[in-house]
Amino acid sequence: MKSSKTQILVFLLTTFMTAGSYAVEIQRARDLGVPFEGTPGPYNAITDVEGVLVGHTTLISGEGALDVGKGPVRTGVTAILPLGKDISRTVAAGRAVINGTGEMTGSWLIDEIGAFTGPVMLTGTSSVGMVHHSTSKWIRDTFPEELWIAGLIPVVAETLDLYLNDVWGYHVKEEHVYQALNSATSGPVAEGNVGGGTGMIAYTFKGGIGTSSRIVKVKDKTYTVGILLQANHGGREHLRIAGVPVGREIPDLMPSRPESDTEKNSLVIIIATDAPLTAHQLNRLARRASLGVGRNGSVAGNMSGEIVLAFSTTNTVAIGQQTNTLESPTAWNGGTLNHLFKAVVDGVEEALVNCLVAAETMTGANDLTVYELPEDRLQEILKKYNRLVE
Repeated sequence: MKSSKTQILVFLLTTFMTAGSYAVEIQRARDLGVPFEGTPGPYNAITDVEGVLVGHTTLISGEGALDVGKGPVRTGVTAILPLGKDISRTVAAGRAVINGTGEMTGSWLIDEIGAFTGPVMLTGTSSVGMVHHSTSKWIRDTFPEELWIAGLIPVVAETLDLYLNDVWGYHVKEEHVYQALNSATSGPVAEGNVGGGTGMIAYTFKGGIGTSSRIVKVKDKTYTVGILLQANHGGREHLRIAGVPVGREIPDLMPSRPESDTEKNSLVIIIATDAPLTAHQLNRLARRASLGVGRNGSVAGNMSGEIVLAFSTTNTVAIGQQTNTLESPTAWNGGTLNHLFKAVVDGVEEALVNCLVAAETMTGANDLTVYELPEDRLQEILKKYNRLVE
C-alpha cells in the first residue's frame, strides 16, 4: 500500500464504506510532478462546477476463494448530482460512444430530447438494475409527487468489476444507493478504490474513480469544465503518461492471474460544465473525450464499452415547462467552443492519471492481486524522459 498517501475520510467496515469528500488533501498526479496543460479549478474536480455534488458508497468485504453470493466483495456506487439536491429542472445533455459494448440507461431519452433530470449513477455491470430501481425510489421518497417523473428513467452507467468482485452475488443494495445519494457533497472528491470504481482495473494497474477540472476563458467570460470518470480499461503496453511510454517501462507488477490482463472491461466519462451549451454542442464536447483517452494510450479494445455523457448546469428547464419554450440560452459561434474542447481533452487526460495515482493495490476474489501504479517509479520514468516537473 502507498504509505506516503494521506487517506480520505472513509470508514472501512466489513460490509461497506461511504465517502463524499476528503478529510485532508491526498497526493495526486500534479503533486508527483506529472505535467498537464490548462488551469484547474480550486479542487481540480468535477465539483468545481458550481452545484455539482458527488457521493460514494464503497463495498469491501471477504477474502479468498469466490463463493457466489458471499464474496469477496469489491464494488460500490458513485452518485453525481448535476444541480445538487434540486431535481426540479432538466439539464441539457449530449453523449458520445467511443466503443458501444457498455450500458448507460437513459441514453435514448438524452438522444431524443437533449436533456435528463436527476442524478447520474456509476456502478458495476451486474448492479445496473438495482441502482436504476433504487435511484427511482430515492427520488420518490425524497421529493414531492410533482417531481417523481424525474425518477422514471434514471441515468445509470457501468463498468465490469468481474475479476476482483463477486459480480454474480449482486451485493449492491438499495441502502447503498441511498447512502451514495444522501452523502453527496461539494468540494474535494475521493478517487481510486471508491464507489463504483472500487473493483476496477485500468491498464492492468488498479483503476477506479478519477476527476479533474479546467477553468476556461471565452472572450470576457469564465467557465468551468469538470470531469469524473470510472476507469476499467486499457492494456499495459499502451499506457502513456505525459507522452511517456510508462506501461512499457513497467512490464512487471502485472495482476497475479493472467485472465485479468485484458483490453476490455470499459470506461465511463462524465463531463459537467457551467457554460450554457445546447444539446448539440454538448454532443460535440462529449466526442472530444476520446482524444483525452487517446493521450493515455487506450485503443478502446474490443468489448471495452467506453461511453461519455456531457451536461450543462446553466442550460436548464423546469419540469413541466419543456413544451412551453423554444428559447435557447446560448447563441455562441461554434468556433468559441475550441476552448472548451481543449479543456475536455486536457481534463480527461489528467483525470485518468489521477485515478491511477489514487488507486491502491487490492486483492479480491480468488486471491487475485492487482497492483497500484508505483509513484516512485513513475517519477523516475518521467525524469528519464525529461518530463518530470520538479
